[in-house]
Amino acid sequence: MDPSFSQWIRPLVAVTVGSLIAFRAHRKNSLSTSGAIAGFFVMSLHVFVGFRFAAMIFAFFFTSSALTKKGQDTKRLIDPEFKQGGQRNWIQVLANSGIASVLIVALWVLTEGKDQCMNSKDSALITALIGGVIGHYCCCNGDTWSSELGVLSNDRPRLITTFKPVRKGTNGGVTKTGLLAAAAGGSVIGVSYVLLELLTIRCGSDRVLKQLLVIPLTTVAGLCGSIIDSLLGATLQFSGFCSIRQKVVGNPGTTVKRISGLSILDNNAVNFVSILLTTILTSIACLYIF
Repeated sequence: MDPSFSQWIRPLVAVTVGSLIAFRAHRKNSLSTSGAIAGFFVMSLHVFVGFRFAAMIFAFFFTSSALTKKGQDTKRLIDPEFKQGGQRNWIQVLANSGIASVLIVALWVLTEGKDQCMNSKDSALITALIGGVIGHYCCCNGDTWSSELGVLSNDRPRLITTFKPVRKGTNGGVTKTGLLAAAAGGSVIGVSYVLLELLTIRCGSDRVLKQLLVIPLTTVAGLCGSIIDSLLGATLQFSGFCSIRQKVVGNPGTTVKRISGLSILDNNAVNFVSILLTTILTSIACLYIF
């Protein structure tokens, strides 16, 4: 890549793309004001470090935002914290992008701004970091797709720890539709990564088939990330039915009958921990595969 492009044009492109997407997301109620500000910095960073990383965060953001807006009338009746358009604030933005942002900064420093393919024989650390970023967005996208489509399923969810039927909106409740959606969400991240890597980086003809292995890996990572999230939600996140609001809520109260879980983690914490675990597991898997 021409050094002058990296030095001048790439930062300009990153800031321009980040600001346009953040502004559009704010106008469409996908992000609150604080979320748009955080989103601007996060998306600009991803574009600056590498287009394949930008492809993953954009695939996650645009597909998840679209699915969040699907079936809003139904979701309004189930979710006690429903927001029109699914507005995400800065905490939610960072919970879903913070770990990946740290990893790509580390990659940028270690590679001195040069794009490298995953090849553990050349650099196990680079491979592990790239794998971690991939796993991060597989978990984010898989879990969001699972939640947004699973709640619209006609099937009654079952608590992942006991397989007993529970009310829609219960943390840790899973459906077949939701699990399939999680796998599909992960595969979308893999496809976006592979396409941009093939278009922007020369890894050698002997590495092309290995690159394609990212797609089945991300499919599994999306499913696993959603399962981990559900296990944490069913055990460490409180769910109870409020007799007044007639909805499943996340905090105990005098009018709330407990369904499952302990009041240890809130939704953002559950997301963060599940993302962290999926990031680590995918990173390790990439060391063996690539």
